[in-house]
Amino acid sequence: MNFPLVLLVFLAVELAVVSYIDIKYRKISNYWSLLNISLFLASLFVFPKFFFFSFSTFFYPLVFLGVGFFLFTLKIMGGGDSKFLFSFFLLVPEMYHELFFLKLIYSTIAIGLYLLIYNTAKNFDKLALSVKIMDVRGIKSVYGTKFAYAPVIAISWVAFSWDVLKEYFK
Repeated sequence: MNFPLVLLVFLAVELAVVSYIDIKYRKISNYWSLLNISLFLASLFVFPKFFFFSFSTFFYPLVFLGVGFFLFTLKIMGGGDSKFLFSFFLLVPEMYHELFFLKLIYSTIAIGLYLLIYNTAKNFDKLALSVKIMDVRGIKSVYGTKFAYAPVIAISWVAFSWDVLKEYFK
């Protein structure tokens, strides 16, 4: 059973728009989450082969909501990011949850490592001084705060879409 192409393209466009907004304003509106939840409810009728109510359908979305809340309390992830990811995962058919999750993990690790190395190299002198004098605030300032997470989701969606589209050309 192939992923519905119209949904694949729609979600790619949505991610492009949300990524732009997240980069520009560093905030994701709750409207996007509400839109995704509404689309999920509509998808139950439009794509009944792919979407249905079951615990397994909500497992990954609820995990992301819980982990996102935890990361939000630690000021690592924004509240809008976690709510958007929760609602976005509702629009990924359950049979594709694990594949998309893996792409999301790979993208998060790759981009996170890149930002860690980049910020360390860019601010090496400041970091070395802060470590030498044990200035925790100085160390934290080298690495900044939260980064826009919607583009990471978008990059993982591109990798995911690549794998899904291979099914069409077999």
